[in-house]
Amino acid sequence: MREFKLRTSQRPRPLPTGRWAVSQRWNDLLFAHWRVPAATVAPFLPEGLQPDTFQSSAWIGIVPLWMDRFNFRGVPSVPGTGSFPELHLRTYVHDQMTNTPGIYNLSVDIGSLLATAAVRLVFRQPCKWAEMRLIQRTEREFSFYSRRRFVSHPAIFNARYRGLGPTRRLAEIRSGTLEYFFTERYCLFTRNHAGEAVRANIHAVASPLEDAEAEIERNDLPAALGIEVTDHDPVLHYSRRLAVYVWPAEVATPARRRERIPAQAMPSN
Repeated sequence: MREFKLRTSQRPRPLPTGRWAVSQRWNDLLFAHWRVPAATVAPFLPEGLQPDTFQSSAWIGIVPLWMDRFNFRGVPSVPGTGSFPELHLRTYVHDQMTNTPGIYNLSVDIGSLLATAAVRLVFRQPCKWAEMRLIQRTEREFSFYSRRRFVSHPAIFNARYRGLGPTRRLAEIRSGTLEYFFTERYCLFTRNHAGEAVRANIHAVASPLEDAEAEIERNDLPAALGIEVTDHDPVLHYSRRLAVYVWPAEVATPARRRERIPAQAMPSN
């Protein structure tokens, strides 16, 4: 795979130390976001993570896309993972100990069985194998359909969306804006088998964000988790491409080691 140049001009801090472990490219992304109370998403988070809020609300996002250039550093490409659609249901969080902002995926639907297994194993993400179709209508207009396989209540997402082209307003996203809140995140959080919060540092090289339009005919993903979305008008954006680099994961909030008590501090009889 041709390695992307890692640009850092828009990052508020240096790249993570060490070498990235996995790279991939996301294409033709819709970002659809809804306000929800912070108390709605808090029960889904492991200890040590809290919902991030903007204008006193937490946010959940649904992100349909198609992926290619999926690559483990130093490993030949995995057959069956060359190009496939994905559908992310995400929220935004921060680490209580360091206040580091990040993304927390509530679910990831994938149109490739092999990729589903790989992402579950490597990233510990809550992945579901799904029947998926992404059809390009025009240069920036797409139809996306997803239906989970082998579940008692298939979660369906069906939408048509289009990017509206670059604008001066979104050419440089400024701190304090909603777009900055959504995009300036360099950690992907999840939980391990012990229920601990796990963090993987990420870096993204993105095409300019665009405003978008969408007709969402069906959206079962939040309801599948018991999340009620009452706002029927999501905030919509589109991005042409996003090259993503992921560093090895580590426990975000390691348990504190029990400190030995000096002998002189021990009570005497």
